Amino acid sequence: MVVRPPVVLTIAGFDPSSGAGVTADIKTIAAHGCYGVGCITALTVQSTTAVRRVEAVDPSLVTETLTELAADMEISAVHVGMLGSEKVVRAVADFLTARKVENVVLDPILKSSSGTALLDTSGTRWLIERLIPVAAVVTPNVDEAAILTGMAVTGPEQMKAAALKLHEMGAVAVVITGGHLDKAIDLLSFTSKRGVEQELFKSARLRSNSTHGTGCAFATSMACHLAQGRGLPEAALLAKAYVSAAISNAQPLGHGTGPVHHLYRMHQQRRAIIADPEPVN
Repeated sequence: MVVRPPVVLTIAGFDPSSGAGVTADIKTIAAHGCYGVGCITALTVQSTTAVRRVEAVDPSLVTETLTELAADMEISAVHVGMLGSEKVVRAVADFLTARKVENVVLDPILKSSSGTALLDTSGTRWLIERLIPVAAVVTPNVDEAAILTGMAVTGPEQMKAAALKLHEMGAVAVVITGGHLDKAIDLLSFTSKRGVEQELFKSARLRSNSTHGTGCAFATSMACHLAQGRGLPEAALLAKAYVSAAISNAQPLGHGTGPVHHLYRMHQQRRAIIADPEPVN
């Protein structure tokens, strides 16, 4: 009997350099043995050097795309990335609320690493009010956590405080990623019968210029692991390991901050096959 892979939907922008956005998410989903489908929310003009322009997609097109995909396939998990405008935020929130979609991983992309705004103030407000409460887990980096909560987030204790604030804002579970800090520390915070539980994941900081799209890769990896039935702590730990390996195996591309190597496992397997071919009789 053929086993169908879990279907993971990514709702995000289009990055022409494929370091982030829908095309990068599809690579990540494939790397985890899932089947990826996508809904583009915004077109961008960007490369490894910077984001030059952002053009949000008509929200009716977003709604129609999501409705069509949901009618055709059983969606096991959703990654929500860059949304681009308030109207698109509302369209996505309406869809997720009406469909009661499970395993929604919300990556609140508000600014590019080069400083370009990717969601306006009203869009951010709607994201807080409508999307955070329907997400299974929210995965901001420290800068995004600071914007969402209005708090300074520069270390583990502030990460814990910001996570508690996000819980008050409706988040069931939070992973604040600290890849921008001096030490690579991620915080998992989730609610349970015992109250709020928090766990820090620490690792050595990787010195690399190939870090474009790490947040997208982390959130999408988490969505894949949730789609495969893993719990939050395991999903967070495995996603962190995946991103670290994708950075370590990255190939230098472009003149700016290069992309991680989303499909490094495939290349490792290919090298192993070439190095140890089966004998020909």
